[in-house]
Order: sequence, then C-alpha cells, then structure tokens
Amino acid sequence: MHHLKTFTICSVIMLVMACKSDNKHIDTTPAIVYHGGDILTMAGDSPEYVEALVVRDGQIIYAGAADEAMNQAGKGHQMVSLEGRTMLPGLIDGHAHFSSFSAQAIGAQILPPPDAGAKDIPTLISILKEWNTPENRALTGWIFGMGFDDSVLEENRFPTKYDLDEVSTEHPIMIVHISGHFAVVNTKGLELLGIDANTPDPEGGIIRREDNNEPNGVLEELAAIPYYAKAFTPASAEAANLFFEAGQEMALSYGYTTAQEGRDMGNVEQFVQLAEAQKLKLDVVSYIDYLFVDKYLESEWKSTNYNNHYRIGGMKVTLDGSPQGRTAWRTTPYLIPPDGASADYSGYPAIPQDSVVTAIYDKAFKNNWQILTHANGDAAIDQMIRTMKTAAQTHGNEDRRSVLIHGQYVREDQLDSLKKLDVIASLFPLHTFYWGDWHKQIIGDSLGNKISPTRTALNKGLNITIHTDAPVALPNLMRMVGISVERKSRSGQLIGENEKMTPYEALKGITEWSAYQHFEEATKGTLEVGKTADLVILDKNPLKVPESDIKDIKVMETIKNGVSVYRR
Repeated sequence: MHHLKTFTICSVIMLVMACKSDNKHIDTTPAIVYHGGDILTMAGDSPEYVEALVVRDGQIIYAGAADEAMNQAGKGHQMVSLEGRTMLPGLIDGHAHFSSFSAQAIGAQILPPPDAGAKDIPTLISILKEWNTPENRALTGWIFGMGFDDSVLEENRFPTKYDLDEVSTEHPIMIVHISGHFAVVNTKGLELLGIDANTPDPEGGIIRREDNNEPNGVLEELAAIPYYAKAFTPASAEAANLFFEAGQEMALSYGYTTAQEGRDMGNVEQFVQLAEAQKLKLDVVSYIDYLFVDKYLESEWKSTNYNNHYRIGGMKVTLDGSPQGRTAWRTTPYLIPPDGASADYSGYPAIPQDSVVTAIYDKAFKNNWQILTHANGDAAIDQMIRTMKTAAQTHGNEDRRSVLIHGQYVREDQLDSLKKLDVIASLFPLHTFYWGDWHKQIIGDSLGNKISPTRTALNKGLNITIHTDAPVALPNLMRMVGISVERKSRSGQLIGENEKMTPYEALKGITEWSAYQHFEEATKGTLEVGKTADLVILDKNPLKVPESDIKDIKVMETIKNGVSVYRR
C-alpha cells in the first residue's frame, strides 16, 4: 500500500510538471498559421485543399478549416498570408547529383538555350574565355564548365582539344557534357591527366582518337568520369565553401527540401563535415557507388534517420551510359552512330560480365541495402532484370524499393518484368524537351515517342517518380513538372502524346511518390498532421494554369522543418 501511495504521488507530481512544461513550451514556441492561398496537401488520388496549415516546432500540427486552425494554433500564434500563392509539400527530386550542383552553379555557364547561351562552338569558346579569370581559375586550378550539348550545338559535334586550346594552352580545361557521361579536355588537360597515344581505353570507357591514335580530347564514360574530381575539386577551404553555398542556394531556389546524391563516389567525408558543421539547410541522402560500399555502408551515417540533415540511403550501380550521347547499351544499332563508330554500333555496357552485376545485387539484397540502378538502353535493362532476379530469388524481395534510374529506352515487356520485381521506375521525361528531337533521329520516330514512358508505367501499376538528374539539366523541378505534362521538344514537337502525365501526377512524382521511393513517406511528401513542415510556396498553382505555363512557375519561398531557408 505504501508503494502504491508513493507511486500515485510521484505520478501526480510528474503530470503537473509535464503540464507546466507543456504550457511553457506553448508560450515560448508560437505556432505559425499559413492561410490565404491554395494549400494543396498532395494526399489522396485527387487534389485536396485545406484553408489553413498550422506548424509548430518544425511539424504540421493541423491542416484543415481556418476557424479550427486558430484553436489549434493557441495563443501567440503567427499568421502568414500566402497572398493568393500556392503551398505544396517540399519538393523531392527522384534522382539528382547534389554534390555536382555546385560546379554547375559556379562554373562557366555552357548550357545551351534556354538555360544559358552555348548555342554553337564559337559561343562556347567565348563563354569559357570570359570565365577564364585568375579568381575563377583559383577555385580548382582548372577552367571548367558543365552542360555543353553536341546535339544542340549548331555544328552537331563534340568540341575537341583544338577548340579548347583556343581558350588557353597554358591552363588546363575540362568541360562536361550535359549527360554527365563525357568530358572534353584541352591539350594541357590531357598532359596533366597523363592521357596520350599510348594510354589504353579503360573497361567501360573510350578515349576518342585521331588517325595517328592521338587523343582528340573527348573522353567517354569511364575514360572521363574518374577524372572529374581533378577539375572540379575546390583547391582551398574558401573555394570549397563558395562551391557548397552556390550549389545549396540553387537547390533551395527550386524548392528542394530533400536532395539526392545519386552516385556518391567518395563525397561522404565532405557531407559529414558539412553535417557536423550544421551547414546543410536541406536533407541530403547519398547512394554510394558499388565500388565504395565496403568503406561507407557500414558507417553510422547509413541510416533511415537524418543526422544534421545527412544520411546514406543505399548503393548505386551504373550499367550503361547516356542515350543522347549514344553510349546507352541497346539491343539494336543507333541509326546515327557516333563519330568513328561502325554502322552496327549499339552502345556498350559499363559492366560487361553478368556475373559481376549478379554479385553486386546479391551483396545489396543480402545486406538489405536499397539499390539504385542506372540503365538507359534496353540491353542494359535486360541485364538488370536477369541479374536482379537471381538476388530476389535467393534473398527475398519484400519492400526493398529497388529503383531503375532513367530507363529511357525501356520496352513494354521490360516494364512488366520490373513490376514483377517490384522495382520503382524513376523516369526522366525532361528528355522530351531537351533531346526529344535528337532521340527521334538516332533511334527513329516510333521508338523516340516512347522515351520516358510514364503513362504506360502508371497504367501497368508500377510505382514511379520523375527526376531532373541535375546537373544534367538545371534542378528546375517546375520545369520538369511542366514538361512531364506537355511532352514537347525544343522544336515544339509532341514526343509521345500518349505518355503524358496529368499535372497532379507529375507533382506526386516529386512529393509523395518520391518520399515513398526514399522510405520517407511517414514524414514527408504530403501536408498532413504529424509530418515534417517541409513546404514550398509557388507563385501560381500548377493545377490551375494552362499546361504550357507550368514550366515557368517560380518558387517564391522554401521552408525546411518550419524555417524559411529561401525567399525569392
């Protein structure tokens, strides 16, 4: 009896203290009530709006009618009018390379129109010359830029070392193709990289050459990608800070509250430093290239929870290259082979041996690591399906959320196989604008209309997301939504009218569906009670403007964990 009495008294004291603590908590952390605009929750299969959203301590505590919002907000709350603008959940790109945002933001702006001005090789050279200042060179020791596009350049060819030598023969230069799968370096750059006539092509890569076997400056796939760090790594702590701030600000300006590092090849230490210094303003989740998983996937950062906005989510394997660059591995030849290739050229695999790919999937499944697979050509997707099946049969396949990244040339029968394997298809419909005209030339009109088959995938019941693959394109998520709906190329052609998404579906692809892909649907993706207050405010409602206007919608404010981190 004495023990019961003591327990009761202690319980009462604890309850009173808790109540006092709660009252003090409410007094010192007033709620924020958002109202006065379209608040689109993204919950459900059709659009649902609420009059008001109440946020406290970085969480949504109410979403519903305005009068009840006042009651839920309590004393001292702050009223924020949207002034007729539109609020959505914070945006989550289905696939991107966050660590490269910095180089895109701070390097020479060599994207073609409408993103920048590199419409031909003389203009490209002019942009690089203008960027070539001592201050800019000091950033990494190189002249660099990301985003040139041979399919759009008026000459319809890759620049070579001779073109870049017009910018400088004294300083090394590296420019990266818009696909991220090729680089061009000048003569000085080749010298510093140790690439000459005697350098063999690496497995999964090609050094393009002249008749005398001398490199012409164009490097493909694994002849290029391992060298990117040489030109794009900041040379000082000050430069590193400038890089990071430029990339993060660009992401926030497009409404990102969660960003993906979709092929981490050794950036983990940098992200950990940023996290520990509390410099990350948005969540960043890394997927580690299969070559580095032993080093990183047993670390404390491999988690379903963020630590100061950073975590490792799983692993990545790349099975082929770029369709617009014609290194995607196909079962049939390209209609227009690359310079120097034979008429039966059909691209090539990044990992030729099935046994190696099987071992990669086996390792991922055995350790219960989510795995993302880059595969564009249908031959690469065939390899993915036949090798993943083995791992699924051996280790089971329940709720793994394996992801196909890109899948530009995926066939309908392959979508059926991916459905059986419960693979999420993260598709890339931005291709329809940037390279739709080019795809029709290199693979034919009928196949060109089937790139990024979002409608077919949805009709077959696959879980899908959509992505920018930035810095392959600017991380402009509203442009991606608009193009996913409109599916028009640069020339105005419809690229697969039957593959259009609705505006609501496209928004789902960068909110709720992408949260699911990342195992974060319990905390992100919709505006519902208990979820994180990751929010974005747009100048217009994508569901209430003409299709052609969606891609021009601007992000006015980005809010992460209830705190404003960007205002236009």
